[in-house]
Amino acid sequence: MRKLGLLCCMCMLASCAWFESREAKTQKLVDAELRGIDWNDVDQYPLFADCDETATKPAQKQCFEASLLLHFSMTLQDFEFVLNNEVADTIYMDFLVDRAGAITVLDIERHSAIADQIPEFNGVVTQSLKSLPRLAPALKRGIPVNAKFRIPLVLNTQNNPPIGN
Repeated sequence: MRKLGLLCCMCMLASCAWFESREAKTQKLVDAELRGIDWNDVDQYPLFADCDETATKPAQKQCFEASLLLHFSMTLQDFEFVLNNEVADTIYMDFLVDRAGAITVLDIERHSAIADQIPEFNGVVTQSLKSLPRLAPALKRGIPVNAKFRIPLVLNTQNNPPIGN
């Protein structure tokens, strides 16, 4: 009889999980899955139309950055900046690509020498973003997400002497 009583007590204690609702079980599974996701990395980088969406992540990132830097380079070549001294510096730009593929500048880090000589630089960069080609947003598990990026932009205004004679 003791064995039967002990068996009944064990069954009652073990059966508590049987009374748990399906919603609670589902929520536990979802929570476990969410903890397993790396939220600091995207599955697919934002892409321009000429970038291959089936390429590897490093290739996607390289295409995205190269396309963006080429656009900035071409835009800056169209402007004539009057400088007192030559500039050879790297400017770091922080920007956000939102879920719709719109890009906005968050911050432009630069040195005081550049700020003194090219005060309109921020405006030129911000204005150049308006003429960017269409951009597909970053994806995480197939869902468009916001993505922040930091890109170095090298400014070099040094005149190179002609080679030869």
